[in-house]
Amino acid sequence: CRGHDGRYYLAGNRSDDDLTIHFWASTNLVTWAPYSDYTADVQHTPGYEKALARLGAPKLFYDETSHQYLVTWHTPHDLGKTDMPEPYWASQRTLYALSPDLKTFSPLPQRLFPWDDLATIDVNLQKMGDTYYAFIKDERYPTLNWPTGKTIRIAKAKSLLGPYSIPSAPVSPNFREAPTAIPSPDGKAWYLYYEQYPGVAYGLSVAATLDGPWFQAAGNQIPDWNKYSVPPRERHGSMLPISRAQYDALVTAFPF
Repeated sequence: CRGHDGRYYLAGNRSDDDLTIHFWASTNLVTWAPYSDYTADVQHTPGYEKALARLGAPKLFYDETSHQYLVTWHTPHDLGKTDMPEPYWASQRTLYALSPDLKTFSPLPQRLFPWDDLATIDVNLQKMGDTYYAFIKDERYPTLNWPTGKTIRIAKAKSLLGPYSIPSAPVSPNFREAPTAIPSPDGKAWYLYYEQYPGVAYGLSVAATLDGPWFQAAGNQIPDWNKYSVPPRERHGSMLPISRAQYDALVTAFPF
């Protein structure tokens, strides 16, 4: 994301059993330098006494309204008795930490969403007007009881930390993840990309506003039907608007 000082920031960790999120900073998107680290105390999160020491897919959003970074990730909260398939993934919940500068952080991770029965991963936030939109992956396994499993859904709130609404109906097919939403270059639409995993392809849904309705413009497995495409083998990424000069510099530094 682009941050509080105009620089760009990148978040990641080495694997799900690495509880430390590492941040890098860049002024030009080409050269990056280590910036800071944050170690999540997930097992002291309220209501997370049975949490596994796992941290998956950290994400980063800078909120210009509150001047805070929202760092999110998913952690399995309880592998106790369950009648759902994939109890490890059914136990995933989205946690967060706040920071004004990615140097100091809120004391303990907290849950972002209040839904007790919904497993969530891969949260991507966008703001339109005075509303925050959380694009989430419903991480339950799809069954007759949970037909929305493994789809991308949208929840809304009037403040960064919610409370967020019950998620919408799916805006992607099943077995999609890693949503990333970005405005179209002409400002007339929103593009929502999502991965068909494991690393098979990217799909794309399009809407005039983040409130929808959405239609699928790519990812049908028939190339002639696709209105947009992403280079092969790209997966689990994120997107942000950049200038033509920034794009040209990136292509020069990292040619296709």
